[in-house]
Amino acid sequence: MRPETSDGTGGNGLPVPMAWLSTEYIADELLRTGDLMEPTTLEFRAGRDALALTMFLSEYLRDTPAPRALPEPRVDELRLLTAYGSTWRSWVCERLDEAGRRAAPGDPDLALARAAWRWLEETELLAADLDAIGPPVPREPVGAGPHEEGEVQVWTPAWQLGLPLGHLAVHLY
Repeated sequence: MRPETSDGTGGNGLPVPMAWLSTEYIADELLRTGDLMEPTTLEFRAGRDALALTMFLSEYLRDTPAPRALPEPRVDELRLLTAYGSTWRSWVCERLDEAGRRAAPGDPDLALARAAWRWLEETELLAADLDAIGPPVPREPVGAGPHEEGEVQVWTPAWQLGLPLGHLAVHLY
């Protein structure tokens, strides 16, 4: 997206990724308002990026600007897209591929969306100990490094932790 005006510094103006930045801002505000996680954590970033990516890709192919607020139909759509058991990962991959075919070369919004997806896909976070809230299920320890006897460490792609966090933030909206 090119800026509507130029400050006269020359050239055609610097491409500004306003669609991505405004979507990321809305996702950030949703998570902060929900007060679900400290904003300085990697889990918060995972939730923000997963939610921003969902909002961005659901609007990008419609050729409509990212909304500044979330109307009720939009909130319902985000709840469905981020719901547990959804095919979110494949949906994101398909939408990114389609957006890449339709986008202008060097689209800064799409570049930031792809960077967010790479981070969500390639970064692994230590999952919470879900056994603490229910009876333990016998499992083999996973991951490298020292751990206590019986302690299970599960590393998971960042999107698998961020998506439920984003879903919960939308649900609390």
